[in-house]
Amino acid sequence: MNIRHEILKAIEEYDRIIIHRHMRPDPDALGSQVGLAEVLRASFPAKEIYQAGGPVEGLNYLAEMDEVPDELYKGALVIVTDTANSPRVSDQRYAKGAKLIKIDHHPNDEPYGDLVWVNTKASSCSEMIADFAFSFPDILKISVEAARLLYAGIVGDTGRFLYPATTSYTLEIAGKLLDFGFDAAKLNRELQQISLKVAKLSGYVYENIEIDDNGAGRVILPQTLLDEFQVVDSETSHVVSLPGTIDVTLAWGIFVQQPEGYYRVRLRSKGPVINEIAKRHHGGGHPLASGANAKDLAEVAEIYQEIQAACRNYRQQ
Repeated sequence: MNIRHEILKAIEEYDRIIIHRHMRPDPDALGSQVGLAEVLRASFPAKEIYQAGGPVEGLNYLAEMDEVPDELYKGALVIVTDTANSPRVSDQRYAKGAKLIKIDHHPNDEPYGDLVWVNTKASSCSEMIADFAFSFPDILKISVEAARLLYAGIVGDTGRFLYPATTSYTLEIAGKLLDFGFDAAKLNRELQQISLKVAKLSGYVYENIEIDDNGAGRVILPQTLLDEFQVVDSETSHVVSLPGTIDVTLAWGIFVQQPEGYYRVRLRSKGPVINEIAKRHHGGGHPLASGANAKDLAEVAEIYQEIQAACRNYRQQ
């Protein structure tokens, strides 16, 4: 029995299923989590299906979370999507269920759970969930809302099909989801549009990015600057890809100071592998898209030096 059949068997066995994702969700986290929840609601109307995880940080046009009392975890199947490391699971009650399933597309550095399905070749966890649903057409039903969410997750994690993880199969799955007839144009506008204050922050990023001779870039966004632009950390996700539009940029870090003083680090690359850098600084992720943390500006400088070394080595290959 392959892993998909094992997961389906577990889903069929449990009457209550609670689905989690990672903290600070992006469209793929919500798309895979709530997309799966909607598939299961449509397929098994008698089951109790919940989505847990707290605030969705500006992505409420995609989905909202359920209030899940502690007692509901007893005897429940818990599924965690799009989350490589257990400390990043939003709402640590995920471990209180009777059985735990991990579904993810990040490198499997921590194979937590009773059943683990990881496909690092998938563009997104939403692609995996859609593929899972399409694999059992006689059992699993994809509603229009499920299709909308899964499509949003794929679009989000592929950068609108621009990133290298996009494959012909990704496009095939996305095409099948489009056939469900949700308003894709509206969804794409919602995913793309930014506020005026974030637009002004984007201008700051372009004006203040530092790029060395090998294409290593960095932008530091201190808390005082965020206050000046009246933006919060979750809104800075919109500027992370901007350095990649510059022709000479090869890999870069966006360093966002948090209210507690440390820096949230978003790393991106057009070639050099940067997830090993992230792992050395309390993070992880994909080879070309990762996240980490820096306790202070000294560690910010250290991370930037590692980005510089990665770019230099990449150029010399």
